[in-house]
Amino acid sequence: METIDVSRRDGIVTITLNRPEKKNAINGVMWDELLATFREIDASDADRVVVITGAGGAFCSGADLSGGGADTGTVARHGLHNMRHVADVCLALHRLVQPTIAKVGGVAAGAGCNLALGCDLIVASDEARFTEIFAKRGLSLDFGGSWLLPRLVGLHKAKELALFADILSAKEAEGLGLVNRVVPADSLDAFVDEWALRLAAGPPIALAQSKRLLNNAFEVTLEQALHDEGAAQTVNFATKDTAEAMAAFVQKRTPSFNGR
Repeated sequence: METIDVSRRDGIVTITLNRPEKKNAINGVMWDELLATFREIDASDADRVVVITGAGGAFCSGADLSGGGADTGTVARHGLHNMRHVADVCLALHRLVQPTIAKVGGVAAGAGCNLALGCDLIVASDEARFTEIFAKRGLSLDFGGSWLLPRLVGLHKAKELALFADILSAKEAEGLGLVNRVVPADSLDAFVDEWALRLAAGPPIALAQSKRLLNNAFEVTLEQALHDEGAAQTVNFATKDTAEAMAAFVQKRTPSFNGR
């Protein structure tokens, strides 16, 4: 990979955005590499949890507008085509069955902010900063920001964040419910490692179904949600993982889940 590093350990896939000289701004190559990596992970049984982070003290400063944003430069493409490519990356992240954690140190701006918000969990260092910078660049929200923000903070607060494009400290973001945890910068790696290991040791099928149910929560009625929960539990009870969990409970030991 040219713009990202991908490493694997104990079922944890860590994707590191690696353009530190640009504060990990996303150019066309990075969009391509993220899309390919998300699709590869989605098809893998061995990958149990995904951590997304940035190199060099920043998370991601957004799209690299100086490099054409979504355009790889290999083919001249219409702007709408470029944005559809960005949308494909956003959807690929959203569709991952594995739990995802954004490990945010430093700036998360624009598409980089929404890349973090698109993860299931966010852990930020006390040095992190978040901003929907688009308006200050003469742009409107993208990478799912218009869908994510109202669900996370409510419609009026979402409008404030989008229209003023103010910079939020990590603590301010936590207070709004944008961030799950804020930890000292020197504790960020250890904290995320602990959460990732806990998730990787969990029951993959059950976690994937809970994630899907929650992602659909604002789109369905209570009746439909109850129906979907019932269907999911029926699948769970047919798995070896649920049988293992029950046996481990009776035997007073820690269960070992294998996604079957």
